[in-house]
Amino acid sequence: MKHRHSIATTAVHPDPAAPTARRLALLALLGLPIALALPRARAHGDQHHGKAAGPVIKEQKPWGIAAEPREAKRTVEIRMTDDMRFNPSHLEVREGETLRLRAVNRGKVMHEIVIGTREELETHAELMRQHPNMEHDEPYMAHVAPGQRGDIVWTFNRPGEFEFACLIPGHFEAGMRGTIRVTARK
Repeated sequence: MKHRHSIATTAVHPDPAAPTARRLALLALLGLPIALALPRARAHGDQHHGKAAGPVIKEQKPWGIAAEPREAKRTVEIRMTDDMRFNPSHLEVREGETLRLRAVNRGKVMHEIVIGTREELETHAELMRQHPNMEHDEPYMAHVAPGQRGDIVWTFNRPGEFEFACLIPGHFEAGMRGTIRVTARK
């Protein structure tokens, strides 16, 4: 025999102008996720994008994992210009090496650097074309306003061929891409 439990409820229509502790607590709980997300929200445009303060989110990717700034053993400056090029456009890295990629925007428009696999970057570039104001901020990307610089600190813990690119619509298509060769440990 199955038993059904029911709870009798009484409809109560409180005065909407009279805040109660329960209503205030509910509003605080509902607003908390939004409030926490606001400082991290980043959109493409002409405004400067900065990294959110706090601990680095370390998620293993096929091209490596984020690192803390103090872990960087070497800094490589990558210049970005309005001719839609990176200089240098090729990096050689040893497996396990942690780099600070310092992206310097020498142009007059916003640029970014995003590292990943060719497939990831092509997929992301297509999404950016469809949604140019898409919000995101990951440790493997830096959005850099004109005349500014941004850092990515990354441990390349997987050997292989990877890329970096500016995925702002039009920039990727114009050839703003580079390559990273990570050689295996011997």
